[in-house]
Amino acid sequence: MLVLITYDVNTKTAQGIRRLSRVAKVCMNYGQRVQNSVFECLVDSTQFAMMKKQLWDIIDLERDSVRYYILGEKYKSKIEHIGVQRAFDLSGTLFI
Repeated sequence: MLVLITYDVNTKTAQGIRRLSRVAKVCMNYGQRVQNSVFECLVDSTQFAMMKKQLWDIIDLERDSVRYYILGEKYKSKIEHIGVQRAFDLSGTLFI
C-alpha cells in the first residue's frame, strides 16, 4: 500500500533538530522524499506498523506531529502532479 507521510517537528532546540533528522532518516528507510517534510512510502502492513512505532519513539508528542495518509493499493489513480520534481515509480524496477 502507498502511505503518504507528512511531519512537522519543532526545531527551536538542538533536540528538535536531532528529532527532525531522525524522523527524516526513518522515512527515507521506507520511501522517497517528495517534498521537504513529505514522503511516499510503498509498504506492507508489517512495515507500516514498524515505521509508525519508530516514529512514535522519536517525536515529542507535545511539540511535533506526524500524519499518515493511506492511499492503498490503487494509489496511481489518486495522485496528480504538476511541476518539475517528479518522483520515481515506487513499484517499478530501480537500477543502481
